[in-house]
Amino acid sequence: MRRLVDQIIAPFAVDRRVLALAGARMADGIGNSFLIIVIPLYVSSGVVSGTAFGLGESMIIGLILSLFGFLNSSFQPFTGRLSDRLGRRKPFILVGLAGLALTNLAYVFAETYVSLLAIRGLQGVSVSFIIPASIALVNELATTGNRGGNMGVYNTFRLVGFGAGPALAGAVVSLGPYALPVGVTISGFDAAFYTAAITAAISYVLVTVLVSDSDSAAANAGADLSIPILDRSGPNLLDPIFTLGVASFFMATAIALFSTIQPQVNARLEQGATWFGLQFAAFIIAQVVLQTPIGRACDRYGRRPFIVTGMVLLIPTTLAQGFLFSSVLMFVARLFQGVAAAMVFAPSLALAGDLAGEGESGSKLSVLTMAFGYGIAAGPLSSGALIRFGFGAPFVFGTALATLGLILVYTQVEETLEATASVPVVGSN
Repeated sequence: MRRLVDQIIAPFAVDRRVLALAGARMADGIGNSFLIIVIPLYVSSGVVSGTAFGLGESMIIGLILSLFGFLNSSFQPFTGRLSDRLGRRKPFILVGLAGLALTNLAYVFAETYVSLLAIRGLQGVSVSFIIPASIALVNELATTGNRGGNMGVYNTFRLVGFGAGPALAGAVVSLGPYALPVGVTISGFDAAFYTAAITAAISYVLVTVLVSDSDSAAANAGADLSIPILDRSGPNLLDPIFTLGVASFFMATAIALFSTIQPQVNARLEQGATWFGLQFAAFIIAQVVLQTPIGRACDRYGRRPFIVTGMVLLIPTTLAQGFLFSSVLMFVARLFQGVAAAMVFAPSLALAGDLAGEGESGSKLSVLTMAFGYGIAAGPLSSGALIRFGFGAPFVFGTALATLGLILVYTQVEETLEATASVPVVGSN
């Protein structure tokens, strides 16, 4: 059996625990992303009632969905720091997965807006236990020579789950109701909620059986885990991990501008929902294809060249989206924006991991994951507010953020690998 497992993981060239954790994150990613599609349909189906706090249906849906991201990002620094203090990762991941499974199941019994808000909020808190601990564990199971590749594999699996979930969710809901062999019939919505709960439970089992903490997690559990803003020991003004967090926030904001202006995009390009779905998916496609090879490449050529080049590419690919009139060109722009993000994300996590001392991974890397989460939440709000000034206004704003992020990374972040191969990439040292 062990030989079979080794043959399966050999192409990925990662620790089997990393691959198991990646598989678990793919499973819970499928279930969690189900809800992005299912919750709006569930709210608009008429099943949900009760007070809506004076908000319209669209606003209450937005509030339910965004509450997850806000609480998830807000709690990550605390859960990451606590896991560092205790020197444990696996228990945090299991607590989060158990909470996710239970809250997914709770949707079956939710029939009011208040209950949906409460459940979605608890889900955000649950996932805040999973992300910092799992990223920290991947970092601790890696070495300087393969950290980028490990981060790339982990993110690839996670994104496959996140990308597959919405497509599967629509089919599960639309094909319901389902007559079960035990003589019970369940609706398409309940089937989707049960499916999401089952995927979280599968993830729980995978982590329980196949994942263990690293020896280094407890090595420095009593260290100073504060996140400085200013560079305390290097030659630059800003701390490099803080700088990468700010750049990740800017990048995520620029990426997420597209998601909430579907009517305006479709009207401008004279296209239907299918084209918009393809354009939205283009970003994820690029991420899935490139995360692992870019992660491995940054182990060989260095982190900084890829991060800087990705920030450079983010500028034109963001700006172009505000001035295109072709569905095909918009797809291409979104695809290359995904390339830019792939060049930034895994190398940034690897660089931050290089800088994190033993027992500090949860605190340090949560800066990047928290910042990215806040950016994903800020992007839709920004585009919703700026679209009234013209179609190009949100994307000009995103371009300005991307430019500022590039300047920060180029001037404040140094390479962490002592020896790298030569590669002709913009901004390499």
